[in-house]
Amino acid sequence: MTKTGFIFDLDGVIVDTAKYHYLAWRNLAEELGFEFTEEQNELFKGVSRKRCLEILLDIGKIEASQEQFDRWMIEKNEDYLKYIEKMNASEILPDVPRVLEFLRKKQIPVALGSASKNAKPILEKVGLLHYFDCIVDGNNVTKAKPNPEVFLIAAEKLGVSAVNCIVFEDAVAGIQAANAANMLSIGIGDSTVLSEANYNFRDFREIDLQFLNGLLKE
Repeated sequence: MTKTGFIFDLDGVIVDTAKYHYLAWRNLAEELGFEFTEEQNELFKGVSRKRCLEILLDIGKIEASQEQFDRWMIEKNEDYLKYIEKMNASEILPDVPRVLEFLRKKQIPVALGSASKNAKPILEKVGLLHYFDCIVDGNNVTKAKPNPEVFLIAAEKLGVSAVNCIVFEDAVAGIQAANAANMLSIGIGDSTVLSEANYNFRDFREIDLQFLNGLLKE
């Protein structure tokens, strides 16, 4: 059987840390004197921290020196880290452990491919780190999704060819990155938003063992 590798995004796929990112960005926006809405926060899905701040400052029509920009990046992250410090297993999205356990029993190589620079501490907090053979996150990549770099590095670390990798993503940029890497893309969330994915599921509760076993044979 061809060796298959599974790659998971973090935010919105394994845990819902997006709400904490939003709160931290909203706090910064308030400090800078403008409102940042949940609707505007949709622009930040799957986007690097640097790009998020650029968008935020654009929304607030704020000019910043490089020094200010760098300081706000650090400030936002420190605020975000205070939120994730309190995370625990209750934050894991439905049925994620069931799928990870299935892959582990089948001895399928599993990677994390995320823009987050805090992926490892988050997985430790929620007790899922042991399921992952490798972590590729914002500390390992120079190009943000939809560039496929994060997934290509993950495939290489798993020792699996890109065409035999399966990616779970909740963001359009992530689906586009997986497709650009010639990987099978599975959208977790709204199928109308993630229409470019090969398969779509609202969440992992909709993914049965028959489907997972089918993926291993493709």
